[in-house]
This record gives sequence, C-alpha cells and structure tokens, in this order.
Amino acid sequence: MALEAVKTASREWGMKKGAIRQAIKNVVKDPVAHRRDELFGGLAEALIALKRHRSNHVSRLEPAPYRQWGSDLEPGAIRQMQNACNLPVAVRGALMPDAHQGYGLPIGGVLATEGAVIPYAVGMDIACRMRLSVLDWPVSAIERKRKTLENALERETRFGVGAAFAHRREHAVMDEDWSVSKVTATNKDTAWSQLGTSGSGNHFVEFGTLLLNKEEIGLERGVYVALLSHSGSRGTGALVARHYSRMAMDIHKALPKELMHLAWLDVSSEPGREYWLAMTLLGHYAAANHELIHHHIASNLGAQVLAVVENHHNFAWKERHFEKALIVHRKGATPAGEHTLGIIPGSMGTPGYVVRGKGSPDALSSAAHGAGRKMSRKAAKARYTWEDAKRVLKKRGVKVLSAGLDEVPMAYKDIETVMAAQRDLVLPIARFDPKLVKMASD
Repeated sequence: MALEAVKTASREWGMKKGAIRQAIKNVVKDPVAHRRDELFGGLAEALIALKRHRSNHVSRLEPAPYRQWGSDLEPGAIRQMQNACNLPVAVRGALMPDAHQGYGLPIGGVLATEGAVIPYAVGMDIACRMRLSVLDWPVSAIERKRKTLENALERETRFGVGAAFAHRREHAVMDEDWSVSKVTATNKDTAWSQLGTSGSGNHFVEFGTLLLNKEEIGLERGVYVALLSHSGSRGTGALVARHYSRMAMDIHKALPKELMHLAWLDVSSEPGREYWLAMTLLGHYAAANHELIHHHIASNLGAQVLAVVENHHNFAWKERHFEKALIVHRKGATPAGEHTLGIIPGSMGTPGYVVRGKGSPDALSSAAHGAGRKMSRKAAKARYTWEDAKRVLKKRGVKVLSAGLDEVPMAYKDIETVMAAQRDLVLPIARFDPKLVKMASD
C-alpha cells in the first residue's frame, strides 16, 4: 500500500524523494490526521488498523465452549485447548482422544474461529495428510514377493530433511501460481526438488493388508494388499508456517505469553489472504507428493490401483457450523463429516483404520488423526532400544526397513482405546495392518 502511494507520488504528482519521505514520516507520526489524504489516506487507514490490533489485549468474559474425547490426556494439551478457547476470535473447540501437547493448539485440537486463521492452529507441517491405495496383488505376495516390495519402497521413496530424487518428478502442481506469497515464490524450486518425497519423524510409506468389513470404496468385502503413506508439505510448508506465525505475533504483540503462539490473521487482511492462498497451494502440493509416491510404487510393481482413500489434517477449512460461517482448524485431526471417508493410522506395529465420519456437531465434524504419542521423542529414545522394538515388531509380523527409535510402537497410545473413545465420531469400515515399513532413519 505504501509502495503504491510512493509510485503515484513520484510518477503522477512529480514529488521528489525527500518530499515523499517526509510525507510518509508525517503519516506514520499521526495517521488519524492523514486518513482523508488523497495520496496517503490508504496508508494512514492501514496504520490505524494495525495500531488497533496492537492495542491492549482484552480477555473475554467466558471462554468458548469445547468438548473432550478420551481420558488421561496430557495436562499440557488440555491447558492449550483451554487457552485457545480464550481467544477473542474463538467460537468453539474440540479435543480428540489422540491429543498431546504441541505449539499453540495441541495436536489433536480442533478450533473454530470467526473471520480469523491461526497459523499455529494449522501446524508447522501444513496439509500433512494420509493416502491409502488398494492394489490388485494377492495377499500372499506380502510374503512371497517381500524382496520385490522392499525394493519398490527403497527405490521410489526418499525421507528426511532435504530429501530429493536425483531426477525431479513431474506434477501439474508446479504449474500452479507459486507467487501467492513471497515464501512460496522464493521456495518453489526447493519444493520442486522435494516433490514426491516424505519428511522425517512420524512420516512413513508402508505395505500391509487391508481387511474391508463392508462393501465400501467400490470393493467387495475381503482382504487386500494396500499401500499407506503419511507426509505433508515438506520444508516449504514449515517456512510458510514460521513466516506467517511471526507476522501474526507481531500484529498481536499485546497477547499474553500463553496465547502468543495462537496469534491470528484476519482472513480479510492482506497477510490473512496470503496465508490462506499459500496454505491452499501447499494442500495441493502435499496431495501431489502422495500421488507421486503411490503412482511410482505401483508402476514399479506393475500393479493396478483398485481404490484410493485420502484426507488432510493440519489444515483450515471454511465451513458452516451452528448456523455460522467459521474457519475450522484441525491440527492433527481428521475431517469426519457425515459419510466422509478418512484414515486413522496406529503406529509402525499396530493397526490403522479406514473410517466413515458421522458428522458430530460437538466435534465440529472431526476425529482423531492417529493413535497419538503417549511419551515425547526424547523419552522414547531414553527408555527403549531397537532390541525392545524388534521383539514387539516380530510378534506382529512387521519388518521395518528404516525408522527413528522415537517412532517405536511403545511410544504411542493404544489405537484400540483411541478408536473406542470416538465411536460417536466415526464408523470403522476397514482395518489396515502394517507389514513392511519405511520411515526416516535416525
């Protein structure tokens, strides 16, 4: 806005640089006095709005309501949910049974706001998502062709910080408009180099068996070979999250410490629109990563894909709840609108589930996004060894090609307990049992 005024002053009004500089100083010093200025009125209004945002934070009289699913949740996660419901823009919240502490909104937290998007309520890995492909291979191939499956995972996946393929993969997502924000424009080349790859931590690509209990997803009941992946928007997503989180914190400097990581952007403001467009683009990018992973693995095997189920988490949606147009943030939570399909994984050694949502109003049509951690990564590394993990995995018939020690099954909550706690949110229609797992190594 200031740049446009400067260009007009210089080109159309013939003002010298010194005069323009002094005029801007005067507007900054007293924007109210210049709000009707023909040239710099827009800048004055923007400064007045910014000052209003930075005024003293006013606590709400009553927090927004929220409901919790599951028991024995971390006190820190509950406290973070309560903090989120004290935001002036909060309308309603929900805490899923896999919840644990994160930054700002807890992982497993759902928050509906009015006219505002919160970068840290979306999360650092924007548009992290799940994808499951059912393949036409016989179930016996899990054992008979184990080496072939291992080779496909090794050749067609890359994991971890900076992971990339020697020859870049192609997808139409790179033809979209990456200039929607400075961050996406600057990092387009990096994003392209990482296209079709996976992150570190709990990201995985794995083969397993899918027990389909109902005639759903276009298939008859039975047991199938399936490919399951979990990953997001890679380094570019993290950079977008950091950039707009800092911007939101700068706008809302008066927020108390416990709410600072929940600083928001007005969706009608320029930063809010930029973030929303960047988030949407990264949603397409994350989906493209999974599409490429599944396409290349299936092609490597010469397999046909019979059915696909996929869903985002770590995202914000414009939805209508309680007769209001709201922004629903699902940080580590799965969309579970009525009849909506989703995937809720366990761990490298425990089952995951394909589910159909029930559209619970109190949960803002959401469900858990996994088993959820029951201990920190640091605690898991201190407590367990790979020998401990191998004993558990062997009993369950799981082979891990690579992974971090902090991802062992014992570090996670019991997936059956989590599923039992959300019977009113989703209906399980299939169970996925992992058999061959690849993740980022230590």
